[in-house]
Amino acid sequence: MIFSRNPARGSRILNGLALLGVTAILCLAFVWQFAYDELPCPLCLLQRVALVLAGVGLMLNMRLGPSPMHYAMTIAASLGGMVAAGRQVLLHIAPGDPGYGTPFLGLHFYTWAFIAFSVLIVFCVVMLSADRKWGDNVLKRPVSALGVLVMALFFIMVLGNLGSTTLQCGFGPCPDNPTTYLWLGSANPP
Repeated sequence: MIFSRNPARGSRILNGLALLGVTAILCLAFVWQFAYDELPCPLCLLQRVALVLAGVGLMLNMRLGPSPMHYAMTIAASLGGMVAAGRQVLLHIAPGDPGYGTPFLGLHFYTWAFIAFSVLIVFCVVMLSADRKWGDNVLKRPVSALGVLVMALFFIMVLGNLGSTTLQCGFGPCPDNPTTYLWLGSANPP
């Protein structure tokens, strides 16, 4: 098992893989936004914020060592994301409703987000039962180069999403059904 020889290293690897998954989801949503000219709605943006907060909890586990507080942060963010994604699923559950945006592998992004948040919660529960606080000695060990790369990719995706949201909404509320970037002034057909 990954925890048998070096439990702290095993925890960092698993948290790094989970963070890589969160980063991949953010990257896919970001790229999809531009590839299909589909601006994220306010509920979509809330789901992205929840993914970012969940990723911060995972990143803290990688950098500072596993902690119930970090897992709690990831679980709380995932619960918030599930509420936003669940609300969006319920908005489009009526027969004949095409949903919001182009589906990916047969499901809309908000459905995938609900599934991803559920998986993150299960991951944290499993890690909390298998992981324990390793103490301050973990702080003295540097994060591997691969771990730093995963954290850097996550940070880049956070900045990219923040930038595109600012271009879309400015500093005010986002429109319910966005069609243009407020600060770019160009129309994107739905």
